[in-house]
Amino acid sequence: MFRRNKSEAPPVDTEAVTDAGAAGGKGRPTPTRKEAEAAAKARAKVPRTRKEQAAAARLARSDSSTKMRQAMKTGDERYLPARDRGPVKRFIRDLVDSRFSFVELMIPVLLVTTAMAWSGNAAVASYGNAILFGMLLLIVIDMLRLRFKLRRELTTRFPGEPLKGTTYYAVMRSLQMKFMRLPKSQVRIGQRLPEHYR
Repeated sequence: MFRRNKSEAPPVDTEAVTDAGAAGGKGRPTPTRKEAEAAAKARAKVPRTRKEQAAAARLARSDSSTKMRQAMKTGDERYLPARDRGPVKRFIRDLVDSRFSFVELMIPVLLVTTAMAWSGNAAVASYGNAILFGMLLLIVIDMLRLRFKLRRELTTRFPGEPLKGTTYYAVMRSLQMKFMRLPKSQVRIGQRLPEHYR
């Protein structure tokens, strides 16, 4: 007599449902298909396994090496190694490359003196040795002149910059043939250098 009919459902509090939905809802609009696909692609690109991470690291190293090799040819500062980066190092390279160096004559002199040594004539061989030692003396004098000029130019153009390692950098570059220098030379012999490198 006082029993509730089974077919009757208990009343639903619509306000409570709405409040619960608002509290547990997304709080943002549903993304479009284009946005969802872009997010899925971004998730797919993230390496998950150790193998995928190693492959991604190899690809990054390869890309970095390619950019660095290209920068060695073009002089692009962004991708040069740290030892070649910066306005001071660029100025040193330009200063060395704009000078004529006696090292450029070393290979022809070596060929000539070797031929003289193998001639079988003691007098000719001694002349060859004298030429070779004279060439080495000229190279040493040229390196000293380069050092003094470099120090003077650096203190004028870059006051306050540390000079440590600059002489070594310049001498090592100067002792190489011009076509073998890396980064590649960007100036010609005798070319006037710009006033500012910053």
